[in-house]
Order: sequence, then C-alpha cells, then structure tokens
Amino acid sequence: MDKIKLLQSRREQVLAAGTEIRKTISSLIDADSFVELSGFSFSKNEFFDSKAEGEGVVTGFATIDGYPVYIAAQNFAVLHGGVSKAGCEKMLKMLSLAEKNSTPVIYILHSRGVQIGEGVTVLEGLAQLLSKAAKLHGVVPQFAVVNGEVYGQSALLAACADFTFFLKAGILTADSPLVISAKSGKNIPSEQVGGATALSHTGLVSFIADDFAYVREKIHKILDVLPDYSGAVIDNGTDLNAAYPALDEHCTADALIEAVFDTDTAIEIGGEYSPGVRCILGRVGGISVAAIVFDAENGVLLDADNIAKITEFAEFASYYSLPFVTFTDTCGIRPDLMTNDSRVLKNCFKLLETYDLIESAKIAVVWKKAVGLGYTLFAAKSAGFDYSYAFATAQISLFENTKGAEIEFADENAPAEKLADRYADEHADPINAAKNGYIDNIIRPQFVRQYLIASLQMLLK
Repeated sequence: MDKIKLLQSRREQVLAAGTEIRKTISSLIDADSFVELSGFSFSKNEFFDSKAEGEGVVTGFATIDGYPVYIAAQNFAVLHGGVSKAGCEKMLKMLSLAEKNSTPVIYILHSRGVQIGEGVTVLEGLAQLLSKAAKLHGVVPQFAVVNGEVYGQSALLAACADFTFFLKAGILTADSPLVISAKSGKNIPSEQVGGATALSHTGLVSFIADDFAYVREKIHKILDVLPDYSGAVIDNGTDLNAAYPALDEHCTADALIEAVFDTDTAIEIGGEYSPGVRCILGRVGGISVAAIVFDAENGVLLDADNIAKITEFAEFASYYSLPFVTFTDTCGIRPDLMTNDSRVLKNCFKLLETYDLIESAKIAVVWKKAVGLGYTLFAAKSAGFDYSYAFATAQISLFENTKGAEIEFADENAPAEKLADRYADEHADPINAAKNGYIDNIIRPQFVRQYLIASLQMLLK
C-alpha cells in the first residue's frame, strides 16, 4: 500500500468537503497562517448513511494582523453544518488549547442544528462544548460570526461570545424559523425571525458586517485596545494636551467621542440596539478605556434593555482590566407600565454588583444630565467612582427641572417655564454637588480629554 498516495487521497477528500469554508477562513486571517487541527476526522451518520468529513467543522489556529487566534468554523457543506458529538469534541480540543495559551477564539457559525441519529449522545457533546465556552468567558475574548443560518444550540456560542458579527445572510434562532413562525401564528420570512434587525432586544448583535474584511478589521481594532494583547498603555503619538474649543459651543455625542478618543481607536459595540446608550472601546492618551456615552436629545430614560447593555459592557471591562468611564446624560427610569413591569430594577442592582468587580479606574463625566437614579448609578462617589467631573453646562439634581419646580415651588404663582428655570439655577447647577465634595471638578467641555488623561494616568494600575 502506497501510504503517500493514500495520504493524498484522504487529504483531497477533506479539502473537497471544506473548499468554501476554507476560503472563508482565508478571507479573515493573514495569508498562509492557518494551521489546521484534527484535519483527518471522519465519522458516519447512520441516520443518513453519509460520511461527515471533518466532523462538519474546521478548527485550527492562525493570525490576524499578527495577533494569534483559534478558529472553529462550521462547514455547511457537510450535512448542513450538522452538529455531532465528534464535532463538539473537535471544537472542545481547540478551546482547551486556547485556554492553555490565553489566545482569543473565533467561531464561524453556520448550522441547521444537530445531526439526527445521534440522539442524546450529541446533547452530551454540546453540553461539554458549551460548558467549556462558558468557562472561557472573561478568560479569553470570544468572537462569533453568524455566517448564515444558525439554528438550535449552536446559537448559544453566539450568546457566549463577547462580540457577535452578523453577515447579511446571518439568521440566528433558538429553533427553526419555520417552527417559531408557525407557533407565533404567523407566516414571515426567516430574516424577520432571526435576522440582525429582528433581534433588537436580545443583546446578541454587536456588529452588522458586509463581509469578512469588516470582521477582520473590527477584531484587529478590539485586540489593539485590550491590555492583555497590546498593552494597557501605548505610545501612539497622540497629543495629550489637545483642547477642543468647539465643544464649548456645541457638544454632541459624536463630537465628544471624536474629541476624547485617540484617532481611529474608538469602536462602538452593539450600536444596533438600545442606541441611546453607546458602548465604546478605545484609547485615551494611549490608555485602554471602556466608556458609556449617553446619547439622547432630552436625556436617556433607563429600561431593562439599556441597563443590561451597560452591565454586560461593565462586566467585560472588569474581565480585561479596562478603566470604565461614563459620560452621563440620563433622568432615571422610563416612567411607563411596560418598564415598571420589567427587570429594570433587578438589572440596576446587577449593575451595582458589577461595579464592584471593576478594579481599574472608574470615572464619571456628567456632560448633560445626572438626575435622580441617573446620578446614583452613573456619577455617585458612593457607587465607586474614583473621580467625578461635570461640564459647567450640566444638570445634577434630585428631579428633572419641571418636576422639581412643581415640588419645590408648589405654592408660588408664576409661569411653569420660569419656575423650571429657577429650579435649574438654584438646585440643578453642578456647583451644588461640588460644594459637598461629590463632584471633583466642574470643567469646560473643551478640556475634557485633558482631565480624563490626567485622571487615568493617576489611577492606572
């Protein structure tokens, strides 16, 4: 028997079964950097009497712009990406190596569910795989790419990931979209069941990507910020003393982000859901930072979804030793029945618990409003903020101006607008909070970057 010819024949089978998925992997990584693991895995699906070349998944390690990563890519060409116990074990092996080497993981997901015929055996395999992925949460960054249909328990890998990318054809559902649609008494396209725009309350959509070049760019930028992979502080030539006079005249959230963060380092996470709360990773004066920027015309009203979004981001900051900064503009909880009958209060408590996990600097900047619970959660010294700043134009108070005027000046006969202005001057001016030591400094907006850099340098661990 000619072993060389046999090897070539087997290799040709493996490559033929995974032609497209290997092209996909190649479009994500540095050229010729992929080293495959368990490349000759084969099993047999007794139900369909078909071979599962490579166990329906390609695993290995590679680099993205020089950063090492491990990759597990479900191969839709093999039994529609059907998950088997052997396939789970193959991915489990890869995760164990990622854990051992402290290396980020990328899942490329495309599967219609488990391989029928394995029964409970495949469920045991999935339990092992998902348990390991959960164990790695917060240990190494995990990225998931929804590369097509992803049904059933494979969707949990997207839920476990720190960052999930949806390609245009990406559909993520806990069951078949046909089943979900039928059980809902509707007949709607699958993208309206599990497409990126249909999952606006799930917290699962970090980015919507046109192609894998976009995925590659974002992964690179994220790893560029994380201290474990590129350093907590780098010298990137940024001007540490830059001021932005335009912020004194007209300060928007976009202008604030552009002024505060070093050029081309800011990455917004999850902009497609709860858009009034913007989660930004980036560098400020070369220092890695996770920041929350509240962005709404009249102050963000809190609900269960946006508090959960903030909490998950704060938790991520705690895992990777990132300073946490809030740019506050909120008047507290949304006053309606739906919000009242939600997990909003539970989620607020969870956020306060999460703050205790952040050992790096916590800095608050009240750039517009910190009213009631908005102050308690996002600016209060007693909530763990090391430094608290306020713009000279900010409002810090127990109540929003109109409501506060109704309470404070209930016996006075004057126009409501005039009383609201009086309340703002007498009770909401940040000077009142600063008198009691709750605000460290009241600053002009144009100098916010300088103050942040100075604080971060002092508090850096």
